[in-house]
Amino acid sequence: MARVVVVHGVGRELDTSETLLASLSPAVTGGVNLALRRDAGLAGRVTPLAQGDITCAAYGDLFRRPGARSGTPQYEAEDVADGLETELLMAWWAEAARLDPAVLGPSDAGRGVLAYAASRPLRLAAVRRALDALTRTRFFGSVSDAFLIAALKQFRRYFDDPGIRAAARARVLQGIGQDTRVVVGHSLGSVVAYEALCPGAVEGPVTLVTLGSPLGIRNLTFDRLDPAPVTGVGVWPKSVDRWHNVSDAGDIVALVHELAPRFGPGVRDHHVHNGTTMHDLSAYLTAVETGAAIADGLAAR
Repeated sequence: MARVVVVHGVGRELDTSETLLASLSPAVTGGVNLALRRDAGLAGRVTPLAQGDITCAAYGDLFRRPGARSGTPQYEAEDVADGLETELLMAWWAEAARLDPAVLGPSDAGRGVLAYAASRPLRLAAVRRALDALTRTRFFGSVSDAFLIAALKQFRRYFDDPGIRAAARARVLQGIGQDTRVVVGHSLGSVVAYEALCPGAVEGPVTLVTLGSPLGIRNLTFDRLDPAPVTGVGVWPKSVDRWHNVSDAGDIVALVHELAPRFGPGVRDHHVHNGTTMHDLSAYLTAVETGAAIADGLAAR
């Protein structure tokens, strides 16, 4: 079995483990090799990654509509549901405005961030302004409204659909074997990986590396986790001995960039700069900080 298992985030409905591996394996290997070249001590304790040492746990097909010709339906603002979808969109919008003065945020949009809750017309107007702001900023690049709404829906469906949640976690566990030392989870994939590792189903122990993770967002993610936090502190996964969290300060999907305050001092938080691709998985994987985190897990035993 592979020594490193990578768990993707949202928007991968058309991918399989094989297609993900083809695109992500060079990034994983490159990031680790970069870290080993910079740290001779670490290099002396790690066998370089070879073919077969990396696998990808793909779960995006669980969100794919049967018979659909493409991965992303042509969603419009009216399709953003009340509750988690709207609240997450508003949180991204507020964070984008906080980080970039050029982005007009909820407080600049008339009646403020809470106005959308007053009535459906006000909520829909706020959603449209949020989509307009986010799809024209550096935070999401040139993505369409439909893609952004699809991401919101995948996020919400993972928490609301027990079948999808269980199946996604099972995909992670299927990729982990006796040789696995590191599980890397990006974005929503960090939530899937975390929940899969919590029950101690893996023989382990393994090192968990979370990238651009929304795990620490109160109400929207943190308080919806399974297992639930205990007295305000997230449960430490039973199969995990080390946990590295890597985040770009401009990654508004992560929103909360340090997980140690939520899950305890055992989490080692690292900050990176991914340029204009703040939330991109490949950018995270090629960062020397991520490579060092993965290498640390490979050297752990």
